[in-house]
Amino acid sequence: MIARTDRTDAVRPVIRGGARVSDQVYAALEVAIRDLTVLPGQPLREHDLAEQLDVSRTPLREAIARLVDAGLLTVVSQVGTRVARISMRAVRDAQFARQALEVSAFELVARDPDRDVLTLRSLLDRQTAARQADDFDAFFHADDALHAEIFRMAGYPGVWDDVVRRKVHLDRLRRLSAPDADTIDELIGEHGAIVDAAEAGEVVAGADHIRIHASRILDLQPRLQAAHPGYFTD
Repeated sequence: MIARTDRTDAVRPVIRGGARVSDQVYAALEVAIRDLTVLPGQPLREHDLAEQLDVSRTPLREAIARLVDAGLLTVVSQVGTRVARISMRAVRDAQFARQALEVSAFELVARDPDRDVLTLRSLLDRQTAARQADDFDAFFHADDALHAEIFRMAGYPGVWDDVVRRKVHLDRLRRLSAPDADTIDELIGEHGAIVDAAEAGEVVAGADHIRIHASRILDLQPRLQAAHPGYFTD
């Protein structure tokens, strides 16, 4: 099962290198928010975060300000900093953009006479292995890698990077759907249908599979919100 915690000490410390410290802090906190290491509505204490991340308050505050602007943290005077709740408006926007862009990318791939789906097949195998090991972190990484590969094959890898940046709330909702093994099995089946269609050059059928797959999370949302009402807004 995905390990969930309400402890800020689960946030990984930054590793100093070429990037600015505030950028590294931003990335570390964004990952923790995206994968539910820190939960929607959870309070975050600057002192604890600075200690855990092994950074000074200045880059931490810079990163927090950027995360507030991105809608991932909230800061209330005399209350403090909290992880933003999952915005269903942001989920719907990200789902719409992802679906439209991925359908277009898939159509380019399916029409390419030189397409090679070997990497897609390998990523499907990784997903199956992760499912069998109950390693849902590995499953989500392979899931995103498969969709990234479709954009790469289409010749637009940077577009997937744009999609990733705007789908944090969507990914949080996806994480809530685990560890539902039946859901994971259905997702793997849908991925297989997409890869089969790409290999066969079935443009229309594959685009339909993408639409069904991309909209699945919206079908799951009412059940997830009923189970975790305090995690959601709008």
